Amino acid sequence: MAKQTFDSFEEFWPYYVAMHSKAATRWVHLAGTLTGLAVTGYGLARGRARYAAALPLIGYGTAWPAHFLIEKNNPATFGHPAWSLRGDVKMITTMLAGRDAELAETAAKWRADNGSQDAAAEDV
Repeated sequence: MAKQTFDSFEEFWPYYVAMHSKAATRWVHLAGTLTGLAVTGYGLARGRARYAAALPLIGYGTAWPAHFLIEKNNPATFGHPAWSLRGDVKMITTMLAGRDAELAETAAKWRADNGSQDAAAEDV
């Protein structure tokens, strides 16, 4: 897929979700981010500032392989780092609110509207 260009985060958001179309990818992101936050929080509470590195290391260290191994795509971070970080936060808060099905629907719609061949075979 050619690199996508966007004029706003609102325009980027459905694409971002589509790059996380499989539930397993989203859940790996959630687990990595929450683990990174927990380790960072623990380290900071113990006065060990170097633990702050756990969030990006564990978060991206689990998320990126999910793209290659589960989703079979490149992380959106590679082309849109700032919007991807904002997308991560929005995706994770949406999941924690119990609305993962909404993300699956957004992904399926974007993929169908943009000619994805496997849009009908997504893991909802």
